[in-house]
Amino acid sequence: MKKYSILFLLVLVTLSSCKKSYVEKNDPNATTVEDFFTSENSVLLAVNAAYATLRSGDNIGEGSGLYTDQRSDDTGINDNQSNAGEPFQFGDFSILPSNSYLKRHWTSLYGTITQCNAITTNIDKATFTSNDTKQRYLAEAKFLRALIYFHLVRKWGDVPLVTTTLTSTSEIIANTYRQPQDAVYAQIVADLKDALNSNLPNLQPTGNAGRTSKAAINGLLGQVYLTMASTFDANKSENLTNANTYLTAAFNMRPFTTLSSVPYADVFDVTKKGTNPEMIFSIVNIAGNTTYRSNIAADNQPLGETINSLKIGLGVGGNVTPDLIQDYEPNDLRMAYSVKFATNAQIQDYFVTKYRDRTDLAGVNGWGGNDTPIMRFADIILLLAEVNAAQGNDVVAIQYLDMVRARAQMPLYAVARQTPAYSVKYPSLKLAILHERRVELAFEHKRWFDLLRTFNTTELVAYFRAKSQSNFGNARLTNFTTKDRFFPIPFDEYKLNPEKMYQNPGY
Repeated sequence: MKKYSILFLLVLVTLSSCKKSYVEKNDPNATTVEDFFTSENSVLLAVNAAYATLRSGDNIGEGSGLYTDQRSDDTGINDNQSNAGEPFQFGDFSILPSNSYLKRHWTSLYGTITQCNAITTNIDKATFTSNDTKQRYLAEAKFLRALIYFHLVRKWGDVPLVTTTLTSTSEIIANTYRQPQDAVYAQIVADLKDALNSNLPNLQPTGNAGRTSKAAINGLLGQVYLTMASTFDANKSENLTNANTYLTAAFNMRPFTTLSSVPYADVFDVTKKGTNPEMIFSIVNIAGNTTYRSNIAADNQPLGETINSLKIGLGVGGNVTPDLIQDYEPNDLRMAYSVKFATNAQIQDYFVTKYRDRTDLAGVNGWGGNDTPIMRFADIILLLAEVNAAQGNDVVAIQYLDMVRARAQMPLYAVARQTPAYSVKYPSLKLAILHERRVELAFEHKRWFDLLRTFNTTELVAYFRAKSQSNFGNARLTNFTTKDRFFPIPFDEYKLNPEKMYQNPGY
């Protein structure tokens, strides 16, 4: 019998329970998934565990830029030797189906989904003192499932779609097949609409930072509809209308009047994260905590630099492409905050400074407290600019675009477009919005998805091929072809059933 490595086998995972005698043959700390869901608290523990899966760099946590930013034109590594050269394959567009990092990413994402499926399948077995609490936990699980399926469908296209706990080998076999993108998107939309019908708050209070809210659900649903509009020719106008509706709903839940009232540096100031009014949804980290710490500040600090962390940097720090550096306009305060040039003779390159933690709590070990931003209001504002531009509402689109430019103290769009340097690089409003998202949201794992929405596959190939090779180091732009819109299906998954787990074209 084939070994099913796909994540549906989480039905076999056990959860903590009361201890029994050590002489018993069964795991004394284990109980079945079905037996675990008995109380309101057990469901809360399961929901917390689902949130915790996001933290991994193999998932969508702070170290997941390999699967997004390094796939784009923002970051990349020149080292084509370390770890058998597998990390280099992502930015070099030479990724193989056997890439172990790719398999870990697939596995981790389906791990989150399976955790959510366990909740949605078994929540009715638990006793709740309040139905509102039950509906809130169910909404959180559906939001997380939708979020992860959104990552999967954009990265791989057709993917297996499972929304219940599978309890037998025959069920696993029956569900191990790729389903069309439109079916996956339909499930994402259904989950998010269900989640909106809960009593979740518009925004979470400080004490619940890191949990979803109606603003986050609306924001994600709006982005899903906007992505559907660029993915499918059918119902494009309706998808754009829905995108505008839900993004506007998210925007109207903001706790501030104007974006300019929230300084850009404050958004990423680790000492102000508890009172940051711009953040909608993030992965929360705790400085000094061995389990929930952030490493991003220290990991991005190169030899000879001290701006990010009290930990002494010995490597090259975060990789930034010259292509991104050249896209910043003169005097953009976001560049001054986000990147710095390392002057050490062994480095002589730009590195990431957007995430800093030099607090005593982080200390010389670099165990920082930087949260991982997943969604913030500037993101929503620029998505509103994008959707309005796609609908032909240029005046409204520019109003949203200018909210972000004004906060960055950049000339408003009407002024900027009069300068040759700007108008030549961004001859259309569409490209101006794409540029603004790049410099505003750099290193927040948005760029690759922005490119997928902005260009069809042929245009995307032309976009990368038109760039200067000298701005990408050892990564070869000539490798970029139509195959690179999607990742290959990991080989271990493909070989389970080459017919039903068919490989993406070009691999």
